[in-house]
Amino acid sequence: MWFAGPAPRAAGGVAHGAVNLGLHLEPGMKVGLFGGSFDPAHQGHALVAETALRRLGLDRLIWLVSPGNPLKGAASTDLDRRLASARVRATGPRMTVSAAEAKLGVRYTIDTVRALKARYPTVRFVWIMGADSLLDFHRWRGWTELMAEVPVAVVTRPGAAIRSRLAPAARRFAHARLPSSQAGRLAFARPPAWTFLRAPWSFASSTALRARTETLTRS
Repeated sequence: MWFAGPAPRAAGGVAHGAVNLGLHLEPGMKVGLFGGSFDPAHQGHALVAETALRRLGLDRLIWLVSPGNPLKGAASTDLDRRLASARVRATGPRMTVSAAEAKLGVRYTIDTVRALKARYPTVRFVWIMGADSLLDFHRWRGWTELMAEVPVAVVTRPGAAIRSRLAPAARRFAHARLPSSQAGRLAFARPPAWTFLRAPWSFASSTALRARTETLTRS
């Protein structure tokens, strides 16, 4: 099902301003928002983050560890453990791991982005996601509005590199796609704007890692 209808602005926007998110962002910064359950975070996630940080020329990249993915249901691992797994993979001083969504009390990316833009109006945000997420992007709440809120960078992932180029969202916004050679100016582009970035592949999978952990625990 396509959830292409309008996404009303979340109630309680004033209260959001009183929440301490622990993010130290300066005016004019180019900041990537890399959201996911990270259940657990793995090398594939790290390659997406590192590629986006480098190719987009970002000042900071924030791993937004979600309380839960509305399309996948509740995460099998508690938030603190998923935050810890992301911190292992988020290397370097320009990467930050955050539980901002839990602190803000939001579940949907569109609400997260709107809250962060309201909090940091002079920061240039870019949404970062793997190509596997682009396959389902048209199922996200307010996905067309999200494309109008921030530029988006899609980074290759095994099994999705070719299929993602034919995804409903890719076709819907084909006119707004920037060539990867212009990735460095994406943060300054007026949305909708997005690009597709190639990255080294890792076949690591959160699902496979959870299954392995469960097997080791039972043995």
